[in-house]
Amino acid sequence: MTTPRDLLIVAMDGESGRPADRGSLSLALAGAEVIDLLGVRAVELDGDRIVPGGGSSLEDPLLREAESALTHQKPYESVEDWLWRRGRDLSSAYLAAFETEGGLTRQRRRLVSFRAGDVALVDSPARRGAVDRWESHEPVLVALATAAGLYGEPFGEAAEDSTNTPDAPDTPDAPDITDDAVATVLAAVNDAVMELEAVRQRRSIEDAAFDNIWRGF
Repeated sequence: MTTPRDLLIVAMDGESGRPADRGSLSLALAGAEVIDLLGVRAVELDGDRIVPGGGSSLEDPLLREAESALTHQKPYESVEDWLWRRGRDLSSAYLAAFETEGGLTRQRRRLVSFRAGDVALVDSPARRGAVDRWESHEPVLVALATAAGLYGEPFGEAAEDSTNTPDAPDTPDAPDITDDAVATVLAAVNDAVMELEAVRQRRSIEDAAFDNIWRGF
């Protein structure tokens, strides 16, 4: 499994926290791809620029797609630009891959809010691996989930501990990221999510002002 796939599982699991915002999650997924590409030395960072490395053997088709989408000409692409370009509706791409691979099952009731059609994760080694990674508070996954707004207790803890109150969920401790390149990517994800929210707020204010103008006529 890859970090983006684990992040999507965290987002879809009902015990992981708040419902995922598709835009914020897509940005976090794009950041997770860069982190995994860094991990296999398919890329390196020059400041905040993503520099493609020597060809790597990537088993995951979406990571291969991400690698092929890299900018190979100087001055290369900044992490921020990558997040906005690659992250466009990326959550839907990963969700479609899960469904194609048999990782999802359709339900009669709504379990996720990513798209039309009620789907849920099936029990699988991939899901259990993501659960283990989340429950262990693995720093990178926690940081990405936090950036995407997926606050709350790790999988299953709320269900197992009846003393926990649903209106006061625990948030994992702030992760300790020691790799400078990974920290750069995570900072860019946080900034992009904040920018996305700021744009939404501006649009909401503008729409409200427009409505108020029309009410005056």
